Order: sequence, then structure tokens, then C-alpha cells
Amino acid sequence: MATINPHHSQSDDELAIRELVYRWLEATKVGDYEKVLRLMADDVVFMVPGREPFGKEAFASQSRQLKDARVEGKSDIKEIEVVGDLAWMRNRLEVEITPSNGQPMTRSGYTLTILRKLPDGNWVIARDANLVS
Repeated sequence: MATINPHHSQSDDELAIRELVYRWLEATKVGDYEKVLRLMADDVVFMVPGREPFGKEAFASQSRQLKDARVEGKSDIKEIEVVGDLAWMRNRLEVEITPSNGQPMTRSGYTLTILRKLPDGNWVIARDANLVS
């Protein structure tokens, strides 16, 4: 559900970043958190309201707690800017989490993400400020 500006031709890098977001959402939906972890840099830093910034290990631990829940997300990418081997993306995210024994909870808001292009040409998330609440 990404927004595409018809007057802006998308670079291969921009398309690859959109594909990364799609793969992240699809892997999350089926609970493939190992795949999600491969879409982030080893030194990734996540920033969310109300807690200290955290990295890949804490993300993995948090993901394991969701293994029995259904998590579905929708992304509406507002902007992507690529500058060499770095890029940033502003994205509106909506996530619905349904615990195995409970009612769905919906969270939505904006993220500001910095991505890094690896030597193999793949993009990964390096920093993510997540204002989803």
C-alpha cells in the first residue's frame, strides 16, 4: 500500500527499499523473525517512546514473545531519499497484533528509518525511530 508519486521515477535503490519493507511485513505476518533479523544491520538501533534505544538482540527477544500472536502490518511510505550507500525513509505504519487468547490491538503512527546499502547491494535498516502508538 505504498504511495507512489507518478511524476517521480523510482531508482533501483528506492524500489529495493520498498521491497525490503514488503519482505519485512510479509515475514512478520508469518512469524519468520529470522528473516526479519536479516533485514537489519548488526549494529541497528531502534528508538521507541518510553524506553532506552535498543538493538538487534533486544528486538529478537521481543519478537520471540510474539511467536503465538498474529501480527499484520500495513505500510504507506511517504518519502524515500537515497544518498549514496545511505537512505532515509518516512513511513506511516499500522500494525494489528492479535494475541492467541485475546482481542486485536491496533497501533499506528510514523517511523523515520535510516538504511544502509551493504557491499552485496542489499539494503538493511540501520536506525529506526518508531512513533507508533
